[in-house]
This record gives sequence, structure tokens and C-alpha cells, in this order.
Amino acid sequence: MTTTLPEPAAAEIAPRRLARRATGTDRLFELSATAVGAAVLAITGGIGVFLAWQAVPTLKRYGWSFFTETAWQPEANVLGIGAVLAGTVSIALVALAIAFPLALATALYISEYAPFRVRPTLISLVDLMAAVPSIVYGLWGALLVMPHAAELALWMHQHLGWLPFFDVDADPNAAMWDRSRYVSSAFCAGIAVAMMVMPMACAVMREVFSQTPPGEKEAALALGATRWGVVRAVVLPFGRGGIIGGTMLGLGRALGETIAVLLIISPAFDVKLRVLEVGSNSISALIAGRFGDASPAQLSALLAAGFVLFVITLVINTLASIIVNRSRSGAGAEA
Repeated sequence: MTTTLPEPAAAEIAPRRLARRATGTDRLFELSATAVGAAVLAITGGIGVFLAWQAVPTLKRYGWSFFTETAWQPEANVLGIGAVLAGTVSIALVALAIAFPLALATALYISEYAPFRVRPTLISLVDLMAAVPSIVYGLWGALLVMPHAAELALWMHQHLGWLPFFDVDADPNAAMWDRSRYVSSAFCAGIAVAMMVMPMACAVMREVFSQTPPGEKEAALALGATRWGVVRAVVLPFGRGGIIGGTMLGLGRALGETIAVLLIISPAFDVKLRVLEVGSNSISALIAGRFGDASPAQLSALLAAGFVLFVITLVINTLASIIVNRSRSGAGAEA
């Protein structure tokens, strides 16, 4: 004989509705975080709007020639950022070429090779480099690094001078070489800037490397992989997004460095590919050097140059943040 159980009432089987809205302390934290984020966006947007508004008179007056003209001669009514824009990019690329391998090697050593007891100390030391003022790096580069950088530039000119980037308008094999041709260059400024952007890139790379799934690393070791094999097959593929994002964040900062570049370079308003040769300039150094005695028309031109730098840096940092946020979570690693 089959016994039929009574069906439960509809109210008993209906799913319970959960409240998703935060309450109490969680609600307060959510509102505070939203307010801070909105304030940051408002301030950043306000800066961009202000620079764009101040740049309108210059862009109306000079048009596209403002971006292609290399001379900066206010007394002759000739203004353009072609040369300083090229100098900004060259200094940033030199800094990135030096900072990228240092940041990558440091991040890998801290996350994979350093003993656990010394890792917090190493992390603190690298992060402390980011707190050093720019003027300290500028003085370090101008007074300590530049004499040795000139000798390195001479060596590079002698052995790699057949490349346009390492050519200098001087005789590298002269009995008495002209040191003044190899100082105050984009190369010298790039060394100082590299030390300033390296901690930022290293921090991003190290953070992504530390999130590598332990199971993938242990599986590679169980299959007989060496420590470098684990790094090459698991850690580096996992951290590809962090490597790219950290490098782009470093590039964004290198483009805007001011005081260190201003203390090192010898201002020159000509487009040159020769990074070892004396003379260069950047947008930020131009603004810092000419802002104090600028007329209203020159001030508008400087703010227009600042707006260009603002847009370039904002685009690079935004792309870097997107890449970091989309960093892989398991795809592409080989055990």
C-alpha cells in the first residue's frame, strides 16, 4: 500500500529572498569608498577640463603647427612642441629600457628566489625607493651618475655608433675625447628616471607573480622542472598581464618626470634620435623651466603642452590598468 504525503504549502517551498543591500558599517564603507572614488574622478576630470580650456587660445592661434613646430621662440611668435614631445618620448624609452629588466629581475627574485625571512625587508626597501623625492634623484644623476654615464656613452659610441641611436657628432677615437658632447643628454636623464619608475613597475609585477596558483608550481616541480623551469613555464605566463601593465605604468610616470630631468638635461629644441648626445628636453621640464617668467600667451602655450602630456599619460595609465585587471588566472601556463 502506497502512502501519499501531503504536498507542502507554497509558502514553505518558495525561495527565501536575500537582501543584497549593505547595512550598518558595510553601508558606511561603501558610501565612503564611492565618495572617494568619485572625488578622484572629479579632480582628474577637472584638471583635464582646465588644461583643455586654457589650451584653446593657443590651439586656435597656431593650429596643427603647434604639434609639428620644433622651435620655442616666444619673441618671434614661433611656438611648438614637436621637439620637446620627441625628447619626452626618448627620455621615457631610455628609462624604460633600463628599468624594465631591473624591475622584472627584482620582482622574480623577491617572489621566487629570496628566502621567506628577508622578503618583507626587500619589499620595504624597493617600496622605499618610490618615496625618495625627485630632486634627490636629480642631484644623484647630475653629480654622481653623469660623469660615469659619459664614459659609458663614449664606449657605446665607439662600439655601437653605426646605429643612429648611439651616434654622436664627435670623434670617439680622438686622443682627448670631448666629454661635453656626452653629458646632459637623454641617456643621462633616462638613467635617473629609470630609478624612479623601477619601484612602481616592480611592485605591480611582484604582486601578480605572488598570485601564481601554488598547485601549478607544485605540479611543475613534481614533473621534474627546475626552479627556473617553473618560472619560465608557470610564473611568467601567469604574470604576463602584470609585466605589461607594470611596464606601461612605469612608462606613464617616466613621461611626466620633471625635476630630475630639468636638473640633468641641457635644453635643446631640435628633434634628434641620438640619445647619447648632449641636449634634449621634455614637456614637463619645459613647463617647469619657463612657467615663472611666461607671458599670458606663453602661459597658454605651456598649459596646452601640459594638456597634451596629460592626455598621453592618462591613456597609457588607463590601458595599463585594464591590462592588469584582465591578467590571466590560469590560462596559458604549462606544467
